Amino acid sequence: MSKLTPENRAIYWQEFIGMDAKISSSGHPGYLGIHGRVVNETRNTLQLITDSGVKTIPKAGNVFQLNGMRIDGRRIMFRPEDRIKKIR
Repeated sequence: MSKLTPENRAIYWQEFIGMDAKISSSGHPGYLGIHGRVVNETRNTLQLITDSGVKTIPKAGNVFQLNGMRIDGRRIMFRPEDRIKKIR
């Protein structure tokens, strides 16, 4: 994985709940293009509220678009409260 720049690192330190998110790349064709607002985050998943209800999306194997930044789900496979300690 590439080294994070200070500009890119800032998004990892933010709270994802409340952000608009879209799945921009996925190993599972059913997840591709899902978009909505993040309502919950766990170590392994993001929950998005969409027009068709709440969707639980695994972080692994997906690339998310959050606030215009592409984020590989493998980089954020931590509990939300641990992300600031792990991402340097």
